[in-house]
Amino acid sequence: MPATVENTFLIIQDKEVPIKIYRERRNNVRASIGKKAIILRMPSLMTKQEQFKHLDWFTNWVKEQFLKDNHLHTRFFGKGYQDGDYLDIGGRRYLLRFERLDKKTHNAKLKNGVIHLYLSKHDNEIHLQKAIKHLLSRLIGKDFKSEITRKVNELNQLYFQKEINSVNLKYNQSNWGSCSTAGNVNLSTRLLFAPESVIDYVIIHELAHLIEMNHSARFWRLVADAMPDYKDQEKWLKKNGHLCNF
Repeated sequence: MPATVENTFLIIQDKEVPIKIYRERRNNVRASIGKKAIILRMPSLMTKQEQFKHLDWFTNWVKEQFLKDNHLHTRFFGKGYQDGDYLDIGGRRYLLRFERLDKKTHNAKLKNGVIHLYLSKHDNEIHLQKAIKHLLSRLIGKDFKSEITRKVNELNQLYFQKEINSVNLKYNQSNWGSCSTAGNVNLSTRLLFAPESVIDYVIIHELAHLIEMNHSARFWRLVADAMPDYKDQEKWLKKNGHLCNF
């Protein structure tokens, strides 16, 4: 029987948590927490009664994880920003001011350390928090653009001396950075929540791709020559990366 995947959701604290259920050739049942969904893997050859039993267990398991780990709330529901909150990132502090307006779209502006968010009255809370996250990322990315660009150019001059076409800060959840053959260095705004050494590592990693567009042994030698303790920075990202988000 071919493997199948079902995309569904569970309601946790009145909010939808995305769920992926895989039915595949396997002998056991396994639950895990992915970046964008909670995952359940079950054998394809299972009776309806057995499926219901494991789905019931899985539902309770998911609820238990959310009770034990507050970071899961941030990962799947967002930080739940409110008017008057402060956002600390990259050594800077921003005051958030909200205004709900009778319009269909959201927008925002930054002035003197205050981020003014003009939000539609017609959006629901889940979509609203997603919109706030992207608005904050865009504004703060612009605010840090010159500082990060300077850092990229300094590290490039110090270790690689390659031509850079552009440096871009974007909200990216799938990776921390990328580098194109055209010399475009792209970095996730989520990195701004990380320590300076981690930011430096990701920049060095991407700059090394200007010489080696792969992850060969030569590539890693380039990284190690520029940052001998780069593995410590990788460990930090693996352990704490889920906390780096708007």
